[in-house]
Amino acid sequence: MNNTGGGYLRRLVRRLTSDVGELDADDLSERSQAFGAQHACDCQCGQEAVVLGRLRSVGQAPKASAPTLEAELFDGTDGVTLVWLGRRRITGIEPGRTVKARGRIAVRDGHKVLYNPYYELQNTA
Repeated sequence: MNNTGGGYLRRLVRRLTSDVGELDADDLSERSQAFGAQHACDCQCGQEAVVLGRLRSVGQAPKASAPTLEAELFDGTDGVTLVWLGRRRITGIEPGRTVKARGRIAVRDGHKVLYNPYYELQNTA
């Protein structure tokens, strides 16, 4: 059997035996790389980064004294919290949307954060 057939069969078996969450994470990871973004798992504190992923949750920061909007972006490898200071809502920033974000990675309570990131809403098609 040639390599092409073996690779196809291996991918088919993986698709049939993997759970949906795992397959979705793989698709997000591949899409992120195809759009020239970095994997979130590879981003380091202090580094300028571009990440692309799906927003898992969006809400206001519970402890913030000033308005603060937070969104959890997942790219298939790791999560990054996007934080917009002074904002309560941003049109288009909602769970399920795919977003490309750029900024300097910080770490807060052991989690990666981008404060006031530049962002682009991506088409889902």
